[in-house]
Amino acid sequence: MRRPLPTKCITITTLLLSSLYGQAFAEKQLLWGDTHLHTYYSPDAYINQNFSLGPHEAYRFAKGLPIVHPTTQTRVQLQTPLDFLVVSDHAESLGVFRAAHQRNIPRDDLGVIDRAKAWLIERGMGYLVSNPASITYLLKYSTASTTDVVEAAKSPSYLPIPNTEMIQRNTWQETTEIADAHYQPGEFTPLIGWEWSAIPAGANLHRVVFTNSDAKVAQQYQPFSSAISNYPEDLWHWLEQTSAATGADFVAIPHNSNISRGFMFPAERRLRGEKFDSEWLSQRARWEPVVEATQVKGDSETHPLLSPTDSFADFESFPYYLKPGVAEYKPEQGDFIRSALRTGLSIEQQQGINPYRFGMIGSTDSHTGLATAEENNFWGKMAGNATPASKALDTSHIKKFGWSMSASGLAAVWSEDNSRDAILAAFQRREVYASTGPRIAVRLYAASDFGSDGIDSLPTETVTKIGTPMGGEIGPLTQAPQFIVYAMKDPVSAHLDRIQMVKGWVADGENHEKVYDIAWAGSDSGQRTVNATGEVPAVINTVNISDGTYSNEYGAASLSALWVDPDFDPQQSAFYYVRVLEIPTPRHSTLDAIALGWDPEETGQAISIQERAYTSPIWYTP
Repeated sequence: MRRPLPTKCITITTLLLSSLYGQAFAEKQLLWGDTHLHTYYSPDAYINQNFSLGPHEAYRFAKGLPIVHPTTQTRVQLQTPLDFLVVSDHAESLGVFRAAHQRNIPRDDLGVIDRAKAWLIERGMGYLVSNPASITYLLKYSTASTTDVVEAAKSPSYLPIPNTEMIQRNTWQETTEIADAHYQPGEFTPLIGWEWSAIPAGANLHRVVFTNSDAKVAQQYQPFSSAISNYPEDLWHWLEQTSAATGADFVAIPHNSNISRGFMFPAERRLRGEKFDSEWLSQRARWEPVVEATQVKGDSETHPLLSPTDSFADFESFPYYLKPGVAEYKPEQGDFIRSALRTGLSIEQQQGINPYRFGMIGSTDSHTGLATAEENNFWGKMAGNATPASKALDTSHIKKFGWSMSASGLAAVWSEDNSRDAILAAFQRREVYASTGPRIAVRLYAASDFGSDGIDSLPTETVTKIGTPMGGEIGPLTQAPQFIVYAMKDPVSAHLDRIQMVKGWVADGENHEKVYDIAWAGSDSGQRTVNATGEVPAVINTVNISDGTYSNEYGAASLSALWVDPDFDPQQSAFYYVRVLEIPTPRHSTLDAIALGWDPEETGQAISIQERAYTSPIWYTP
């Protein structure tokens, strides 16, 4: 099980990796953070009983300080502190529900009718915050009633609460000032941000936006919301205009693509129903260099129906749309990251621009104000789902809501230093990667030739000098490139099972994918060898379902590989990213079931899971 680490464990991890593989890795720091956290200023967080944790408490918790949980009133503490955090409250009705529930709607300049509305809303808010189905009502009455995504997108969300603009403006000023107050360059970085939360007909098209600017600059604008527009290109246009006017830079991060009804990564037409044009393609590539691969509402890397030959594709699926009744859940090519990366190659061949040349990160999407992604320290998505018994309850159309959620994920960043500018720059160059929770240290490089046939004799100084890191591009080449991968376990988590290389490419107008095992525990001793079907046998599962423990008897503390693509064609565009798997460990629902005295099978979830990390790809362009 995980144990607390000192505050500077991230530096310790970086140093361990450097000492293991070479001091050249010390030129960048491995920083860990969460770019997707909600506090009581988000409407859905507030009506789900987060009445006490705002941005100030969220930053304190992220730094490793103890906090009182909003519903259990128990002391909670992050086992391993973060290096950076984005408090990304919904731009829509920012702070409004909290103000209404506390009967603080400003009456400035309101007429008699609006004053009466404010009075009624303040008293009606008491019903919303005591009803677990409130989020369903919120989505029903604030978004279009049609089940057609394209049609629904034409109608922005709307909640007619008097003086909404004033409340949002005051809330934004307060949250940005709190972020600045917690900024400690070199120690802890609060990045100012918000969430644009378009959800037409239940298609989750949300983006988290963050900036490198301070409060003074951020207060020159009000966050762009889906109450203005449901179209992502309108968000990108606003980012472009605002950046030019204020000097601020931005990154927009698509999230939860697994429940986008196929619209997060379209192949031919944008949401307005029109075919792609060069402006749409280039704007998306400019403002969305990174996507969120994993979070509390499941994993978006791929799906078994889309990657049927991938033995590890069935991981943390979330088969629900947030708005009930819109459609039966169906995984689409446009919902998942691997298929989107493949689609991007095809679009680039046809139109010369790849809109899906993005890196990957993970983050929590916690609405509790608590950035927790650890299985044994997971406090649920909502404050009302904090206890084992409450996680077992059905909420709206989702069975055993709390257990359907994943204890995931984290954003890993290879950064020059721990500062706003450096972190945003790392996102823009895509030198970032995703973890489902454990702090697995991973580095990936590619080159035409590292000048060695073996990784053990290859100085890391050579790797970092001539290699292209994750997020970069190589080519054209006449022979297969070499890839170097280094991976080290989280010092307080499970051993590693294997390293896999995921490749996607385009041939004869069709895109393809393949997963290669390139390093695995037990290969050097002969304990695990490739079988007759060309597969590496599964690692032994040591999870004990009677007490929720596991053993690091199997697996490896570190793995590395020098890999050359055996199927390389110099004329084919391709991408390559690494997936690192841990050995099996108990899922949070299993730990809850044991605490309740239940059979873990009753949770309806996997008893054990293999936590993982996904690097940003490296692209090959002929």
